[in-house]
Amino acid sequence: MISIRGVTVDFGAVKAVDDVSLEIPRNEVRGLLGPNGAGKTTLVKVIATLLRPNAGTAVVGGHDIAADPNAVRSMIGLAGQYAAVDDLLTGRENLEIVGALYQLPKAEAKRRADEALERLSLTDAADRLVRTYSGGMRRRLDLGASLVGRPEVLILDEPTTGLDPRTRLDLWAFLRDLVSEGATVLLTTQYLEEADELADQITVIDHGRIIADGTADELKGRVGGDLVTATPKRRADLDRVRDLLATIGTGTVRVDETELHVSVPVDQRVEALVKAAQAIDQAGIELLDLGVQRPSLDDVFLAITGHAAEELTPNGDKPRKRRARR
Repeated sequence: MISIRGVTVDFGAVKAVDDVSLEIPRNEVRGLLGPNGAGKTTLVKVIATLLRPNAGTAVVGGHDIAADPNAVRSMIGLAGQYAAVDDLLTGRENLEIVGALYQLPKAEAKRRADEALERLSLTDAADRLVRTYSGGMRRRLDLGASLVGRPEVLILDEPTTGLDPRTRLDLWAFLRDLVSEGATVLLTTQYLEEADELADQITVIDHGRIIADGTADELKGRVGGDLVTATPKRRADLDRVRDLLATIGTGTVRVDETELHVSVPVDQRVEALVKAAQAIDQAGIELLDLGVQRPSLDDVFLAITGHAAEELTPNGDKPRKRRARR
């Protein structure tokens, strides 16, 4: 459904997308995973015909983005990072205007608007001005606008950023319904959990380049399994905890010196946790926390790139918040 070949986008000296090639089959949810500044949104703009690449091309549903952009636009729905809705109109009016832009008959535009409002649980607020909507409601309305044209391809750029947990879960359920009805979805996200929940396949992008590709489980396997994590009460015990966890782990011990957090990949989570507790107790080290967790986005990025995702600046160049040492 989407074929990307050698796409490169330069902004002056900054290479936002660097020779990216990607194939997305029909009726698949593809997660495009990466931190801020990785190039996800730039790539989305290229696919959506909003930005011409400096090199390479993309084909959506058999239509080239440069040679036949109107045909591409007729096939896609796009919900960007920020809700593109008009505060001075009602929710219903926002969606009906989108239908008019698709040149739908007035009755059909109204019917599709009502259908989108119902599916996104916005019927009760349909005739309220959007300026009275909460952030979550605005986000859902923006998604509804992307669905009015009944797109074969739905492109969602970080659709749940800033949403409360309940609204995020509702949106996930709605997206699963769309996929079951035959939609192809390209989902950009910073959250491994979100990609894990929704994506059939995940592509990891960093500094404008694809650095990994696979299912969520395959990516987590790059970390080396589940993680035993420990937080000592005293900074002076950080190195001792690191050395103890190294004896029970199957991979590299990682230390967050700011949060006093130590983690190590393990194979047998329960057995490893018991061994860690016994070793730390015998050493007389006081802990604030000890547990087992699934790998996070940070863990995946540390394993693949050597840096944590939230450490990147918007330009994707220097660490900013915390440092992890091995």
